[in-house]
Amino acid sequence: MDWARFAQQMAAMARDLLAQASVDDTLRRITASATELVEGCDAAGILVLHGKDVETLAPTHQLVVDSDRLQERVREGPCFDAARSSLGAQVFRIADFSREQPRWPAYAPRAHRLGVGSMMGFLLFTEDTDLGALNLYSHEPGAFTEASELAGWLLASHAAVALSSARTHAQMEQAVSTRHVIGEAMGILMGSHHLTEEQAFDVLRRYSQENNVKLREVARRVCEGGSL
Repeated sequence: MDWARFAQQMAAMARDLLAQASVDDTLRRITASATELVEGCDAAGILVLHGKDVETLAPTHQLVVDSDRLQERVREGPCFDAARSSLGAQVFRIADFSREQPRWPAYAPRAHRLGVGSMMGFLLFTEDTDLGALNLYSHEPGAFTEASELAGWLLASHAAVALSSARTHAQMEQAVSTRHVIGEAMGILMGSHHLTEEQAFDVLRRYSQENNVKLREVARRVCEGGSL
């Protein structure tokens, strides 16, 4: 492992991650970087576990999607273990899927038939019942060394910071957009029904509660149709 070259690549990747325009772009850059920077990595993806429901984000190859669906179907696998752990496993490495894996008797042999030879995973975040992990795959058994694991862990650490920043920025943009839409809807109601600002907001709020519709959606309907 040429660590000097790796450090240069990581620095460039970190700058590139922070320059991405959206959360989706950031996720795709993370998984692409994994295949570029981690020796032995043929495919990568981010698995998000909502309770026991699996979502696959930014997969570089179909193998990633197939593996995630398999974990969801058999209800076992590295990410399920991480989610059930009170501390949350930060890193896991499965060296050889051609050998018996007593810890995952249902997942491991099926994953091997999908074409997984070895695998690593790194916890990116935990939020309430949600878990996000960066998973790296190789078609070859024994492809990931201790150096590969260290490189993957460094990549995941940078990725977690970049992803958190991207998500925070997206949430702020959404909040600003929501306030703008609600303000516009209030203005329409105030003008068409001669309401005060407080009364207009109360109309939106009550409609939202009584019809179990998000306030932003109620406001959007007013903006598009001129009334509720």
